Formats: sequence, C-alpha cells, structure tokens
Amino acid sequence: MARLVVRVRPGARRTGFVGWFGDIPKLAVSARPEGGEANEEVVRAVARACGLRPRDVRLVGGAASRTKRLDVEGLTTAELAVRIADANPRRAP
Repeated sequence: MARLVVRVRPGARRTGFVGWFGDIPKLAVSARPEGGEANEEVVRAVARACGLRPRDVRLVGGAASRTKRLDVEGLTTAELAVRIADANPRRAP
C-alpha cells in the first residue's frame, strides 16, 4: 500500500491533475465541496489516473481540507509516483 497526498481544487471545469502545489500533485475536480461529492470524485480521479478501481483508493485524512491523504492499494510508493507524474501535465518540481 502507498500513501498519496494531493492538493484539491473543487468546482473546476473538468477533473484531472493540473500541476503541483510545491512537491504535492494538484488535482482539480468538477464536483463542489458539498456532501462529500468532491471527496468521492478525488477517489475516482486518483483511481483512474493509476489504472485502479475506486475501491483500491481510500481517503484517510483531510476530508474537510483541500490537502487530502489517500491510501492506494496494489501499488508501491515508487509505482504510484510514476503514475501520478505521468497523469500530471506539468513536470514534477
């Protein structure tokens, strides 16, 4: 299992990785931060970017924050870093 920290921008036009917040990947989601909708979309977007099922990604911290911590099953930390970097249109810092 690998741990991922992302910075989320809710209410965007479309969902996807959009760059970096320092050394943390930045993820824009189209869902509004109401009723947990944005958190659910974060889980789906990370799973899609990593080629996993949404049930393999679990939000473990930051439910009410823009900085989220997620556990990702089925990948090592190195594999997760490569997949997130590949999904992000901007190079890692």
